[in-house]
Amino acid sequence: MRAPATPVLTSGLLTDVGRQRQGGVNQDAALALDLPQGGLYAVADGMGGHAAGELAANLALDALSQAYLDARGTPPARLAGAVQAANVTVLRHAVGEYVGMGTTLLAALIDRGAALLAHVGDSRAYLLRGGQLHRLTEDHSWVAEQVRLGHMTEDEARDHQWRSVVSNALGGEERVRLELYGLEVQAGDRLLLCSDGLSAVVTDQDMLTILARPLPPEATARLLINAANDGGGPDNITALIVDLQRPGRAPSYALPPRRDDGPMYVDTLLSAQRGSSLHSYILLMLAYFTLLGIMLVPERRVPIGLIGTVLLLVLLVGQRLMRRPPAPLRPPSAVLPGLGQPPATDNSAVTETRA
Repeated sequence: MRAPATPVLTSGLLTDVGRQRQGGVNQDAALALDLPQGGLYAVADGMGGHAAGELAANLALDALSQAYLDARGTPPARLAGAVQAANVTVLRHAVGEYVGMGTTLLAALIDRGAALLAHVGDSRAYLLRGGQLHRLTEDHSWVAEQVRLGHMTEDEARDHQWRSVVSNALGGEERVRLELYGLEVQAGDRLLLCSDGLSAVVTDQDMLTILARPLPPEATARLLINAANDGGGPDNITALIVDLQRPGRAPSYALPPRRDDGPMYVDTLLSAQRGSSLHSYILLMLAYFTLLGIMLVPERRVPIGLIGTVLLLVLLVGQRLMRRPPAPLRPPSAVLPGLGQPPATDNSAVTETRA
C-alpha cells in the first residue's frame, strides 16, 4: 500500500479582537483559498469606524478571491487585477454611513514553486527560511517612511502617535497603488502574513523564536496572537501562516521583480506584466524557428542550432536577472531630531485612527 503523498503546503489562520478594542468588533479579516497548484492567502485590516472597517475588510477579501478565480492570463496579472477589483468594491460601498472607509490588503499567491505578493498598506509578510527571518514588505505609512529616512527607530515607530497614519489603502481612489513581486520558494519555507496588531507589538526577534518552533501553522498562529495580547493587545490581531512542504518547480512566466520605488498604479503594473508575457512569447517563437530551421536546412543545422541556443540563453539570463531574492530584515535606524507633521495625502481613505 502506497503511503499518501506529502501535501504541497499546509496553512493555518487565526484572528483575535485584542484586549483594548471597544465593543469587541474585529476589523481584521483573513482568507485561505486552496488552488490546484497552491493557494491564495490574504489579510485585510479595515478602517473607518467599527462597522465600516469590518465591512471593508470582508468586502475586499470576497472580491479578491472571486476576481482571481474569474480572471484569465498569467497569475501576476490576475492577482494585480483582483486587487484592483477589491479596491473598486470597497470604493463603491463607501457611501452614506460608510463614507471614508478603507482597508489594507496583503495577498500571497502560492503557485507551484513561487510566491507572488500583492501589498497595499501596513499589514506585513515575513519569510522564515533556514533559521532566518526575512521581512518581505515595507509599510505604506508615515512612520515607516521616517524609519527609512533614518529619522526614527523601529522601536520608536511602534509607540509613535502617528503610527496609524497609513499612506496607501484600498478605497481611496479608482486606481489602486500596490507593490507586486514574486520570489521562488523552497521546501521548509514558512510564510507569515499578519496585521499590524501583531507586527507593531511583537518584536522581530520574538517572532523568529515563535515561528522557528516545530509546531503546525494554526498552533504557531495562536502563540503569535497570545504574544501580541501579552504585549497589551492594543489592536485587532491576525496571523496567517503557510508552510511550504513540497513546492513544485518554478513557473514558466517571469516573476515580477522587487522594486525600490514603492507602490505603483495598477495599470502600470499590468503593462509591465504584458511586457513579461511578450518576453515569454519571444522565447517560444525563437525556439520554434530554431527547430524549424534545423529541419528545413539540415546542412546548416550546426550554425543554426548554435545561434538559436546562444540567443535563447541570452534571453533566459535576462529573464533570470529580473528576479530578486527577498530582502533581509532592516537593522534599526539611527535617531535623528526634527520630525515634522505627517504629509498631506490625496488618498481620502488612508488615515486610520486605531485604538
